[in-house]
Amino acid sequence: MNKKIGLYFGTFNPIHIGHLVIANHMVEFSDLDEVWFVVTPQSPFKTKKSLLDNHHRYQLVAEATVDYPKLKPSKIEFDLPQPNYTVNTLAYLHDKYNDKYNFCLIMGEDNLKGLHKWKNYEVILENHFIYVYPRISEGEVAHRFKDHDKIQYVEAPIMEISSTFIRAQHKLGKNVRPMLPEKVWKYMDEMNFYR
Repeated sequence: MNKKIGLYFGTFNPIHIGHLVIANHMVEFSDLDEVWFVVTPQSPFKTKKSLLDNHHRYQLVAEATVDYPKLKPSKIEFDLPQPNYTVNTLAYLHDKYNDKYNFCLIMGEDNLKGLHKWKNYEVILENHFIYVYPRISEGEVAHRFKDHDKIQYVEAPIMEISSTFIRAQHKLGKNVRPMLPEKVWKYMDEMNFYR
């Protein structure tokens, strides 16, 4: 029987305890066997000064997950053509690991509200389950996604920590250490990131 892998996409700039709590909750309280943190590469079309290099963000995720055997870092998108669409990444993973893994998406409820704007979202829903965690956000989930048999809500803690907040406060000299896994804080501090 194939392992069920939840794919958690993000820039993880930096990864923080909110990301870990959600991923761990998904893997412990649903039927997922593992969660892969898929680090989104920097788009060649959008250079953001606040976005760390791909390999540094991947390293931060690796540091954060080292003590959690069911949570894995993934740089699968680094070698795929840009700009990257989730539907293409899923097709690539399906071709590469079809005999070993079944891939599902993990997303916040805020992303589900915009799913109808994703490239080929119907193809994604046809072939993959989506695991949704609660988020406080504006707007309504589209009716067609409300009782969809491929969309599963997981009661997870609502995490209101953001990487944007952490970067901004760190730059101002505030102590953001409690919001970060210890190894992430050490790496970030040693490398003098986001200062």
